[in-house]
Amino acid sequence: MVLRVLFVTFFAVVLDQLTKILVKSNFVLYDSIKILGDFFRFTYIENPGMAFGIRFAGPWFFTLFSSIASIAILVFLYRIRHERFLSRFSLALVLGGAVGNLIDRFLYGRVVDFLDFGLGAYRFPVFNVADICVSVGMVILIFLVLFEKDVSQQDNSRIPYRAKTIGESEEHDIWHSK
Repeated sequence: MVLRVLFVTFFAVVLDQLTKILVKSNFVLYDSIKILGDFFRFTYIENPGMAFGIRFAGPWFFTLFSSIASIAILVFLYRIRHERFLSRFSLALVLGGAVGNLIDRFLYGRVVDFLDFGLGAYRFPVFNVADICVSVGMVILIFLVLFEKDVSQQDNSRIPYRAKTIGESEEHDIWHSK
């Protein structure tokens, strides 16, 4: 079951890297092409920081952090390999996004971003497919944590009483008879 969910990770990384290769081979740094007027553009930038261009340490920090986070997610995916698919799917998306951006950090020392949205004078920070994967994966995880009832917290007051069968009765337990 781990391989099935890792296909999601693989697909995310391949899609992310293919789109970045297309951008790098067809754009010059800071080129921008309007796709839907000013609302949506392809704008090629390279981000040396983390999400939304935030920088507070050198590029080695983000590479190290991304590497450790990716390994931790991979280990966690293995540990929850028998859990519900949606939990594993969301983590696989996060892992795919992390690995996609990590590849950029290793190859270029910065992350290739190109999806540019805005309304009027406001522009959202430019991002990429890997960022979408991380964001969607995290939204699913947050949804699961906030809105899925834990089995131990479910209201069992409406579950009808089920009497033990003879095989379950302590009096007829052939393995632990007194």
